[in-house]
Amino acid sequence: MDFIDLSVNIREGKGKEINKKLREEGFVPACVYKKGEDTLSLRIDKKNLAKALNTEAGENVIIKLNIEDAKKKKERTVIIKEIQKDPVKDHLLHVDFQEISLTETLKVKVPIAGKGESIGVKQEDGVLQHVLWEAEIECLPTNIPEKIEVDISSLKIGDSINIKDIQAPEGIKLLGDPEAVVFTVEHKKEVEEILAAPPEGELTEPEVIREKKEEPGEDAEEGAAEKPAKEEKK
Repeated sequence: MDFIDLSVNIREGKGKEINKKLREEGFVPACVYKKGEDTLSLRIDKKNLAKALNTEAGENVIIKLNIEDAKKKKERTVIIKEIQKDPVKDHLLHVDFQEISLTETLKVKVPIAGKGESIGVKQEDGVLQHVLWEAEIECLPTNIPEKIEVDISSLKIGDSINIKDIQAPEGIKLLGDPEAVVFTVEHKKEVEEILAAPPEGELTEPEVIREKKEEPGEDAEEGAAEKPAKEEKK
């Protein structure tokens, strides 16, 4: 996996007003977490950050932070821990990074993609159901794949592929329930009946998909002590 270089600066001060002013000036507040160390507060040019995130690796991109005004340890290798965005405008509000070691394994989630066309769909008029869209894996940072590809061409109606059936690439360990269904092929009629079935009960109020928090990410660094670090293993 390629590395992305990103120039950043130390962020002085904290709080709603300071972070609001930073955003108005074109910066995104950010934090770097590492077990046993104080949280590092940064500010990042929002255009440079957006460019760094716009790669095939997505949120699993490995970033080399070049801290221009750091007194020591001016370069840190990190992955993204959490991204906060405005739920309406989709603007970047805050980013949390996890500092990593390239010689220690870590756990991340990667997309699962089907490869080929199943016999059940092509010859038996079945419907492919993609049930599980992400897989949790454990590997070295440099071995993180863009996605896990699964050959579905041999699937017939009634067949399924579970986590335990997937052959992970070398150096990658698949985690999670081994019996979890990833792909299955069903009769078209059964799928149509499920889709046509009336919902149980009626919603009297609109469902809240994502509730906007008051100034999300504004004081993320203050909660560093309670925030668990992404697990790393040797």
